[in-house]
Amino acid sequence: MAARKPASKDRPSYRCTECGWTTVKWLGRCGECQSWGTIEEYGAAPAARTTAPGRVSAAARPIGQVDGKQATARSTGVPELDRVLGGGLIPGAVVLLAGEPGVGKSTLLLDVAAKASGERHPTLYVTAEESASQVRLRADRIGALADHLYLAAETDLSAVLGHLDDVKPSLLILDSVQTVASPEIDGAPGGMAQVREVAGAVIRASKERGMSTLLVGHVTKDGAIAGPRLLEHLVDVVLSFEGDRHARLRLIRGVKNRYGATDEVGCFELHDEGITGLADPSGLFLTRRDEPVPGTCLTVTLEGRRPLVAEVQALTVDTQIPSPRRTTSGLENSRVSMMLAVLEQRGRIRSIGKQDIYTATVGGVKLTEPAADLAVALALASAAIDTPLPKNLVAIGEVGLAGEVRRVTGVQRRLSEAHRLGFTHALVPPDPGRIPAGMKVIEVSDIGDALRALPGRAPRQKEQGSSRSGG
Repeated sequence: MAARKPASKDRPSYRCTECGWTTVKWLGRCGECQSWGTIEEYGAAPAARTTAPGRVSAAARPIGQVDGKQATARSTGVPELDRVLGGGLIPGAVVLLAGEPGVGKSTLLLDVAAKASGERHPTLYVTAEESASQVRLRADRIGALADHLYLAAETDLSAVLGHLDDVKPSLLILDSVQTVASPEIDGAPGGMAQVREVAGAVIRASKERGMSTLLVGHVTKDGAIAGPRLLEHLVDVVLSFEGDRHARLRLIRGVKNRYGATDEVGCFELHDEGITGLADPSGLFLTRRDEPVPGTCLTVTLEGRRPLVAEVQALTVDTQIPSPRRTTSGLENSRVSMMLAVLEQRGRIRSIGKQDIYTATVGGVKLTEPAADLAVALALASAAIDTPLPKNLVAIGEVGLAGEVRRVTGVQRRLSEAHRLGFTHALVPPDPGRIPAGMKVIEVSDIGDALRALPGRAPRQKEQGSSRSGG
């Protein structure tokens, strides 16, 4: 009987281009990140190895004896960014800031670099996408010049590490991680191997030096961070920079944060002189008028834990075409369609389904949470019957297909924010809890009760000013 041949050592291996997961056979779907069509052949399968125990860098100690002062956050000089980070930058922390081109990432980080720099805390800003003179022009425009802010234009990883030895910064900003490459790794900048090598080298340098690092990342067409998903696992904090390039509002959301909560949101305003934080951004989303206008309704949305007052506008126009138009801006088209169906079936507003409908928000804010349903429905009803809602009124609540108004989270925080901005009346779901003193709250259980808030309809209300007034 012929002897069995040993397995070939040159057996091909396969790797996921998204997360780097390896397998000895081709699969249609990655077993780690569950992505389809990302498994590619890249070389021979590595031989199985066993790691022997080695010397430890430091002896293990009881957790109570570990000094926690070394992980004290230092402010970036930008309060809105500190809010999202959980108080500031931790020494040795690596933060990935991702966003679409032109949203303002480089402008924000250049401002942070100037404000965070000091005699004891020099900052190194490495640009791999622009020349040093281009960054200097932006710094002149936004007033981001500082004596201890160092600027370098490099695309080579070894040169970046050399600058770290020369400057010894407390903060490193790398713009961007997908455009820096290592000469020792094959592949173009931005590839999986290059991004993993560059990120790994920078993270090791940050941990060894106790240096905070801010990495700029690109995003794909669908909004995901470009490059391997392994990059998001390697860093300590992942921030998403959002905003419509045609609007002034910019939002920073925490996607991952090892040092704080991920439900905080930072608000910024982008203008010709740079970018500034907005401690009270509600003014961007409101249109102040002397008299109310049909088709407008105000609501209070929660961005993370932050209440923001926003305005919903609606316009209905008679049409002769068989399929009326449905256009939305800042609102989900599916929820607007649901509110139209509820108004026609449950609210008995029959003419609204045969008209062109245009709905939008003010200031570029996007309302995606169900708590804005009641405001959208009232704005549509107000536009359909050409009757304005009362002045200084906000509407909060989720509307179901049966016409019921459901409770939402954070009603007390929403009412407190509306009261702080001078609103005196509110439509809310039943049992809103404690309400601010001097504010009249009307509890509505269905869309019919809410429509009675329109002038000319007899209200069936429960005024909270006397029986449930705060104070």
